[in-house]
This record gives sequence, C-alpha cells and structure tokens, in this order.
Amino acid sequence: MTQNIHPTAQDAFDKNAQSYQQVRPDYPPEIIPWLIQNFEIDNLTTAIDLGAGTGKFTRVLTHTDAHILAIEPVDDMAKQFMHIHPNIELIRAFSHAMPLKSQSVDLVMSAQAFHWFAHINTLQEIHRILKPNGHLGLIWNYRDNSHAWVQEISNFIATFEGNTPGFHHFNWKEVFNHQNLFKAVYEKRFSYIHRGTVEKVVCQRLLSTSFISTLTNTEKKEIQDHLERIIYQFLKKSPKDQIDFPYHTYAYTFIHLDSPTNMST
Repeated sequence: MTQNIHPTAQDAFDKNAQSYQQVRPDYPPEIIPWLIQNFEIDNLTTAIDLGAGTGKFTRVLTHTDAHILAIEPVDDMAKQFMHIHPNIELIRAFSHAMPLKSQSVDLVMSAQAFHWFAHINTLQEIHRILKPNGHLGLIWNYRDNSHAWVQEISNFIATFEGNTPGFHHFNWKEVFNHQNLFKAVYEKRFSYIHRGTVEKVVCQRLLSTSFISTLTNTEKKEIQDHLERIIYQFLKKSPKDQIDFPYHTYAYTFIHLDSPTNMST
C-alpha cells in the first residue's frame, strides 16, 4: 500500500501551519514525568516524534533526556518546525517509509496525528525501526465534553466533519485489531485547561480544525459567529473575555512484540 497525506490534512496544514502552532493547546506539565517513568527515558533513549507537525509535542520531549528525531511530511508544518526547533533533526518522510535503520529506536511517539495514518503499513514500519521491547506512544488532546457548553460546541463542530479521520471516533484503534506487531499495555488520561480569550482558545482554535480551515472565509465567519453565540448563551462571555477551555489528554502505550507475521491491508 502506498500511503499519501490525507487530502484534508494536506490542504489544511499546508495553509494553516502558523495558526496551528499559535492556537492549539499545549500539554499538561505532569505528562513530562509520566513520559520519563512510563517509557523509562534516559540519555540513551532515541525517541521519534512521528507526525511532529510544528513541534508542539516535540517541546514536551525536550524536557526529557531523550535524543529526539522528528518525522513530518507536510511542507509548511516542516518549515514551522525548523523555525521553532532549529537544533532538532527533522526528517521529511511518511509514516510507512522512514529512512531509519531497523531496530534503531527505543520509542515512537505520535501526538495529535496517528488518526491520519492509522494503517497496517505504518505499524509495520514502526515495528521495524523499534528495538525489541520498544514502545509506541499515542497522545491526543480532546475537548472535555462533560461540560454542557463544550458538548454544545462539539455537536456543532461535528456537523462539518464529514468522513475526516479523527481521534474521538476511535476508528484509529481498528488497525490494532488482528495484528501481532504491538500489544496495548496502558492507558492514561490527564486534565488540561487551555486559557486565553474566547476569540483565541475557542474561535481561532476551532477554526484551525482541518475540515474547517479549508472552508471559505464567509463560511468560517458564520462558524465563528455561531461559536461566539454559544459561549455567550452559556457563559455570558464576549470574544475578548478570558475563558478556561477544558481538555482531556489521552495517552496510550503499546509494546513492540518480537515475532510478527507478514500482514497487508
């Protein structure tokens, strides 16, 4: 199977990489000690940030002692990454064809990205480059829909999704069915608050969503107006008011298995 960048991702992220970097939430500070302990990271660890984008999660990895390599195929994302992390090696490659030696990596992490390339050939390639008993870690930030106003926003945003891949549908989990490359061993959830103005952490953040960022300016203005109405209806806040937007950070740990069989899609 030849893997290409999903057209929605290609269009959205090549045009909106700077916005992505500026308005997407970061990660909770407690994820750093968790990473170090969970994956036993030390100064001998080689870690890949797969689908690194602009490097928001790479910055988290820099707080460990790991030697970091980033993989990113999208042009504008890569340019943003190199500007932000000039001292970290960036490899322009797809998830199914990474120019790395077999069994050369201790850890592969992918944050906010795996749903775009959740294919068996991706798993086969990750398995190839990982050392025996190496780990694959998957991370996503997602809105905390236990709050009525957040659920209202999620319901509204869902009307624009179409068949765009995403974390919250959990379709990405299907690639782990009927394979013996990786075993799921651990799940962890953190809480995180994205603080800022309504305009930034609600409107601009959601307008940066892949399937919305490719719409016309008129359509995006209508979406922004609707988001502002939701926030005012529930919280009586205006665009310039400060808001705490609640997220959960979901972390999944998989361990490399030693004796895979050949598999294809």
